[in-house]
Amino acid sequence: MKTWLKFELYTLLFFSLICILESCNEKPKVTEEQVPTTKNEKPAKKNLNAEFKEYWYAGDAEISSYSLQQARYGETRDGKAVLIYVTEPFLLDKQVKADQQNPSNISVLKLNTTKNYLTGIYPYYIMSSSFYPVFNNDHAIKISFSSQEWCGQVYAQINNRDAFEVMSHSYFEKEADQSFNLEKTVLENEIWNKIRIAPEDLPQGELQIIPSLEYIRLSHKELKAYAATASLSEDTETRTYSINYPELERTLEITFEKNFPYSIQGWTETSKSGFGPNAKQMTSTATKMETLKTPYWQQNGNKDLSLRDSLGL
Repeated sequence: MKTWLKFELYTLLFFSLICILESCNEKPKVTEEQVPTTKNEKPAKKNLNAEFKEYWYAGDAEISSYSLQQARYGETRDGKAVLIYVTEPFLLDKQVKADQQNPSNISVLKLNTTKNYLTGIYPYYIMSSSFYPVFNNDHAIKISFSSQEWCGQVYAQINNRDAFEVMSHSYFEKEADQSFNLEKTVLENEIWNKIRIAPEDLPQGELQIIPSLEYIRLSHKELKAYAATASLSEDTETRTYSINYPELERTLEITFEKNFPYSIQGWTETSKSGFGPNAKQMTSTATKMETLKTPYWQQNGNKDLSLRDSLGL
């Protein structure tokens, strides 16, 4: 075969092979019917205004103390509650605070809530934490709760991944060690963060809400979403967000300042207190005492103990 003929044959075979390979790697065209609908898309990121940035990125935390009247075992107990709000960088994959600055870090508004009160001879120490991304209107990335008293301790955690991943440990036999998933819906724990970021986005109407981990564990209810009605009302200086759970016979009302930074002024919670036939409807209340804006993690010396006095603690 002549050289020029061989060359043309090889060239034809080469380009035919290229066409075959490209057709295999070609991505299918997306038709209009295949475009994802807004129903499945993540909520758009929020723009943080200068007022928000100046208040929450000043390098300190907001600490507010509350006088607590807590219903427990059918009686009202005197106690103290503290809400500690602070922004921090968060790792989405590990779902913990980031040790180093990185472009992939997510900025969250963290809330640590503590409650301390006595039930007769023995004390209750309760802490809840919620980590909510400041820039969107989705769900909290992580929720955790722990309770310690002389009978034992309880710990529960919800991680927001493909579903809500729940892990719970308790010294009670029927609760013991649990691990399961829940469909994503409104979390009562995240409401306290949403109030401080954008109260206009608070969910209202007939909803499915997962009650706070504190309520679920201390009342020994099943951890799941319950039918609820949520509403937002206001007066001259404050707004009140209310959640009513008919099945649980429980109502939570959170009162906060009408204007930024939407400081929590107090809350009331009405539900059954006690167990069995002696259980009765009672109301717990928290009333704000003092607020400090300060980098508390740097104030760990004996000389800083007076700061607790300024909070009434």
